[in-house]
Amino acid sequence: MYFQAEANDIKYEINVHESRTGWQVSLKPDGGDWTHFEFSKTDYQYMDDTISFVFQNASYLLDVTASGVDYTVYTRGAFRTVKLYNEEKILHESLKGRKSLGATDSLVSEMPGKIVKIFVSPGQSVKAGDPILIMEAMKMENELRAAHEATIKTVHVNEGQAIEANTVLVSFSK
Repeated sequence: MYFQAEANDIKYEINVHESRTGWQVSLKPDGGDWTHFEFSKTDYQYMDDTISFVFQNASYLLDVTASGVDYTVYTRGAFRTVKLYNEEKILHESLKGRKSLGATDSLVSEMPGKIVKIFVSPGQSVKAGDPILIMEAMKMENELRAAHEATIKTVHVNEGQAIEANTVLVSFSK
């Protein structure tokens, strides 16, 4: 599963893959490199809303409470608040316009996906609500639209192209 998280004003990308024996967790801070970790299922227990696990020869007991995308984690005498977005939440936030076309000088993918259809070309003027492109994410086709009037400067992707999170899709000028 793919996640995005934010803690202490640092944004992260997270990939989690579960196998029969454990979890492979990959973590990448903004501007940083991927770091990979493995957690064994034999070193993990969940009971009474508390998680207990062993990581790098140290034992951890986590108490986690959730409210929307905010997770408060208590461990080793300290509280941390983490914003955690799964693929569905990332998609929902991007469709609400968290990073809409008008917010910056480019349209940026919020999550990995595949470009299905491109409706614009360089030099083309678009009005608020005009379709820019269709991106498939989580087996759903999502139409990304212009937030306000703009002129397309550059289309950085092609139909059929697989993209990663934070890929610049289209640049525009006002």
